Amino acid sequence: MNAIKPLAITDDTVLLSRLDYEALLEAVEEAGDITRVKQARIDLAEGRSEILPGDMVKALCAGANPVRVWREHRGLSGRELAEASGVNAAYLSEIETGKKPGSAIALRKLAAVLHIDMEDLIAFDD
Repeated sequence: MNAIKPLAITDDTVLLSRLDYEALLEAVEEAGDITRVKQARIDLAEGRSEILPGDMVKALCAGANPVRVWREHRGLSGRELAEASGVNAAYLSEIETGKKPGSAIALRKLAAVLHIDMEDLIAFDD
C-alpha cells in the first residue's frame, strides 16, 4: 500500500482522499482476514477445529440430517452412538429420520460423543 497522504489535519479530524480512504479500509479488512486465517490454523493444530470432507459439506448443505452425517463421519453405528450418549436407539433413529427434532438434552449428549458443538446438530430449513 502506498503511503496515505492526509489532505488536512486538525486536532479532531484527518481528511483523506476517497482513494486513500478506500485503500485504508482494504488494508484493515486484509489485516482482519490474515488474523482469522492465523487463528484458524492455530485452532486446527490444537484440535479445536477440523476440516470437513467436501462430501460431508455437500450432504449437510443438501439437507441431510446432521446427526446422521456426523455419526457416519465419526465412523459410528447408530447403536454405538446411542450407547455412548445414553440416548435411546429408537429415539436416535427418529431424530436421524426427521420424525422428531431431538430435545436439547439429547442433542447435547450426542454432540458430546461426536465432539462437536450442539448447534452443529440442528438442521436449518430454507
